[in-house]
Amino acid sequence: MKPAKHLRVQLDSVADPKAVVAATRARFTVLTSRLLRLEFAADEHFEDRPSRTFWHRRQVVPCFEVLHDGEAVEIMTEHLHLRYDQRLGLTAHGLLVTLLESGLTWHYGDHDVGNLGGTTRTLDKTDGPIPLDPGLLSSGGWTVVDDSDAPLLEDGWIAARDQRAGRIDLYFFGYGRDFTACLHDYRRLSGAVPLLPRWALGNWWSRYWPYRQDELLDLMRDFRAHELPLSVCVIDMDWHITHTGNASRGWTGYTWNQDLFPTPRALLADLHALGLKTALNLHPADGVWPHEAAYPVMARQLGGDPATGEPVVFDITDPAFTQAYFEILHHPLEAEGVDFWWMDWQQGRRTAYSDLDPLWWLNHLHFLDLGRNPARRSFAFSRWGGLGSHRYPIGFSGDTVVSWRSLAFQVHFTATAANVAFGWWSHDIGGHMEGIEDAELYVRWLQFGVFSPILRLHSTQNPFHERRPWGWDTQTLALARSAMQLRHALIPYLYSIAWQEYQGGAALLRPMYHLYPQAPEAYRCPGQYAFGSELIAAPFTSPCDRDTRLGRQVIWLPAGDWYHFFTGQHYAGAAWHSFYGGLDEIPVFARAGAIVVLADEPAASGVNNPRALTVHVFPGADNRFELYEDDGESHGYQHGARVVTALLQQCSGATPRLRIGPSCGDLSVIPTARSYTLIFHALSVPVQALVTCDGKRLRIDSLQDQKSGRLTLSLPPTAPLSALEVTLEARQGNQQNHDDARIPTLMKLLKAFRCGSEAKRGLYVRMHEILADFDVLGAYRTALSDSQLRALLEILSGAGVHVCEDTGESFAVVWNNLDDQRIIVRWSLENRGTWDPQQRFRQEQGPAPRFAHFRLAQAASNGPCNLTLAYGALFAVDTRRGGGASGAAPVSMP
Repeated sequence: MKPAKHLRVQLDSVADPKAVVAATRARFTVLTSRLLRLEFAADEHFEDRPSRTFWHRRQVVPCFEVLHDGEAVEIMTEHLHLRYDQRLGLTAHGLLVTLLESGLTWHYGDHDVGNLGGTTRTLDKTDGPIPLDPGLLSSGGWTVVDDSDAPLLEDGWIAARDQRAGRIDLYFFGYGRDFTACLHDYRRLSGAVPLLPRWALGNWWSRYWPYRQDELLDLMRDFRAHELPLSVCVIDMDWHITHTGNASRGWTGYTWNQDLFPTPRALLADLHALGLKTALNLHPADGVWPHEAAYPVMARQLGGDPATGEPVVFDITDPAFTQAYFEILHHPLEAEGVDFWWMDWQQGRRTAYSDLDPLWWLNHLHFLDLGRNPARRSFAFSRWGGLGSHRYPIGFSGDTVVSWRSLAFQVHFTATAANVAFGWWSHDIGGHMEGIEDAELYVRWLQFGVFSPILRLHSTQNPFHERRPWGWDTQTLALARSAMQLRHALIPYLYSIAWQEYQGGAALLRPMYHLYPQAPEAYRCPGQYAFGSELIAAPFTSPCDRDTRLGRQVIWLPAGDWYHFFTGQHYAGAAWHSFYGGLDEIPVFARAGAIVVLADEPAASGVNNPRALTVHVFPGADNRFELYEDDGESHGYQHGARVVTALLQQCSGATPRLRIGPSCGDLSVIPTARSYTLIFHALSVPVQALVTCDGKRLRIDSLQDQKSGRLTLSLPPTAPLSALEVTLEARQGNQQNHDDARIPTLMKLLKAFRCGSEAKRGLYVRMHEILADFDVLGAYRTALSDSQLRALLEILSGAGVHVCEDTGESFAVVWNNLDDQRIIVRWSLENRGTWDPQQRFRQEQGPAPRFAHFRLAQAASNGPCNLTLAYGALFAVDTRRGGGASGAAPVSMP
């Protein structure tokens, strides 16, 4: 039996013969000038069927040369030189590839020690860092993907791989540090990242809890009453019968639990009336048992006799079972109003095909089946199924322990997944289980959720895990409301980035080395990431200090001008910054020229294309941002039902300009008129603003804030085909406001500090003395705690040290932005591998460089190590590993 037509994909897996080079027991395919397929088979039978990962091998053939000398085959592309010695075969000296730009040579069998990591199947039961699977990027310049055992497709269905020994199928990625090109070509070969439905970018509610129907609806209404926007309601496994009365474990189920949900069709209709999409939880591996309403039909469909009561065995590799699985078990529930499915754990790792993991195959089939209707855009909500899984977003990362360590690792984990093109992770925001519930941790996790791919509140079935914002105190509710409203406001920006990725662009979250691969600093800041094309986010992932009463995050800002997204405060680039913030602050920075489009009144407008937009504009560079819109959930965008509105900033002239529109495309998918609120940051005021619509001057409302340098313009509604232009002319002074950023930061610190008010007043009065010479702080040493003094010195000197253990690797970063010679670094090591007293102890000491990093764990493995950063004779921060204290502990200098 052939599978349903919509479950079969037609792929172009056979490479152009002009790209193929044959050799003795080997075949090489030049896929791009930097990507080679390397195949070896003793019988010289090679595989042309698509594998799990590689679908589109027929690419445009790049220019290359081939040399045969009887003993060796050489292939030379613009970027690579492959040599295969047919006498030596598949050995380190028989097969090698040289990267022409760097001269680096890979030999068969070399270990990729510079691999930057990818992602992993699940974070279940984790509390902090865990190892990640290898990614496609490496600081060494090359990666190799072994596809030898990957499952295959034939006519769109799973196929058996020839298991004869000696068959090797490798893909050599030789991109140096052109990481963007590597991932772009990988997606061309493997498949595009789908465009998610717009509503998936809003806030999700989920909890493992046996809700009653009325209880769940009341909960959703409570979110609305508290002005907490939601777009998705996920119903966990108790939606179906769990107490089965037979040998079934109750994890698998397809029949509504009538005790909890007496009228499920009405429930789904009520949820839709509240503007919510709905998912149901799946654990399919136990098959279909007699207690299921669909059991008789399912059994007969597959040739069984329902009277026997024998369960229908789960076999997703069987086309007949698969057809019944969807048509009998899932489609009727979708007809009732279920919008998508949450593929949860429990299906194991083996199937009838020894090389097939059912997780990937289930994700593949569910993705295709959900998209069978052109009115419904497809995605799969499930765990990571290996390379190629970027074709089936969204990833469910699993059941993490409630802890600061879990939160901190999720920041690194989410960004690093971009190294395998898997950008759309969804975490249990707030943590899933165990740990210690804490309001501050809850807020910080939620703030990360705002600046993560998918924000989904979730926890396990424990009454002491609280994810409802109003279940905490009043302050926590207010902060959660602000965060969740901001998330919905960001949807126009998020959706535009999702469109860019679908077209072949970058993921929403990226590690900094994607953008700055040549900068050593970019590899040592795992607590931050690029958030779309305009922003850098670095959420707080540790608790506020008792004495500063502020959170601390260390951020590296690349060369150029940067601005705090929420305040407009200027920050110099090519520098590290210690950012201190209260519970209501999120470290997010906009690049010079950034244009960030938000929905106005997100709590009221839901996730639809809004009638009012707020546009944040930051000065300093020319820029173009394209706002993308469509109907948000159908496949119509693939046939032209979409709109792009360009926003263009020109800062190169004497008078900065912003141009919006006209919109291009199918205008039926957006409002017939739209109003704009334009917020220009970091401007000197007063500023004269001239606004025109199609060349005619508009009357506008404007508000100028002298202190922040913010100019706000409120424009009347205009038609999509209109062109708006804003010209700014300064009445006096320079357009950009780059006052000393230390002053407002120091004032914020003093206000927050838990210390005597007289000390605060003294510091305030002597502020300019302190700015000129931080040694003045010595007079206040009795009044300031170590953490307070450290905070002041980091801001005053632009120098500091930061210990990072969020990735599983322990290292310290030292920075000295101003090359202040008073900042001294001392690195002390004890090598317990030797008894030579001349060699056992050593130290390095001198002025701190602008940037350096120290591998603490690696050093400590040989014995204790100690890193000290001293601010002259005033104060030092001491970092010790092995045989002593750990962490970064401030100490006074003698």
